[in-house]
Amino acid sequence: MSHEERPEGDRIAKLLARAGVASRREVERMIEDRRIKIGDDFVTTPATFLTSLKGVTVDGKPVAKPERTRLFAFHKPTGLLTAERDFSGRPTIYTALRNALPKDTPRLMPVGRLDLNTEGLLLLTNDGKFKRQMELPSSEIPRTYRARTFGDVSQEQLEDLMDGIEIEGMRYGPIDANLERRTGRNQWVEVTLTEGKNREVRRVLEHLGLEVSRLIRIAYGPFGLADLPRGAAVEIRKEDIERFRSSLKPGKDQ
Repeated sequence: MSHEERPEGDRIAKLLARAGVASRREVERMIEDRRIKIGDDFVTTPATFLTSLKGVTVDGKPVAKPERTRLFAFHKPTGLLTAERDFSGRPTIYTALRNALPKDTPRLMPVGRLDLNTEGLLLLTNDGKFKRQMELPSSEIPRTYRARTFGDVSQEQLEDLMDGIEIEGMRYGPIDANLERRTGRNQWVEVTLTEGKNREVRRVLEHLGLEVSRLIRIAYGPFGLADLPRGAAVEIRKEDIERFRSSLKPGKDQ
């Protein structure tokens, strides 16, 4: 038998992510912050292997059994951080979600992020593995935004973005961008991409000489913002989640 045989079970971070506590990376931070215990003892290392979550508590509360994957659509207003807490006291999405969701909703994690001043569709799930699958560039899930911009741009310039673009050493993949409505030098541009690097839409449009005054995500994969009111959240039907899951490409790292 090999000396390096793997312990039985799974790493605690994987089990807690599957139970919807937080993403694996976040769980590792919680371990560092001494927020997770087994019985009376703090978990001190992510290399803790368990066959079940029996006796595990987070912030003193027992971890519930993993429940089915759930997905919610939230219309994020501007001025909210996509974060669990902000040390300078700025409001986060969780401040708004407390009022928008039923009391018995499980703990939810955002799928990707929206910047402080970007509004629109933010998906939230209780399933850490599903969250990661939806965020991976290799899953090639399209995200669509509408940007209100000021400046001069042509449809031809926007079409060139289909070849990808490099800005200050950062390479961005193909972007499908189209002029929608124009009033003088103000126009709405619709942008669809599958990667979603940090501040990608703003950076690319600003690189074309446009000022972005409003940015709204209107779709993530097959899920759209539709007429969901700002600050409201709605649960996505189980069958819609299943249909979407079966259409996902098995990406690398999955």
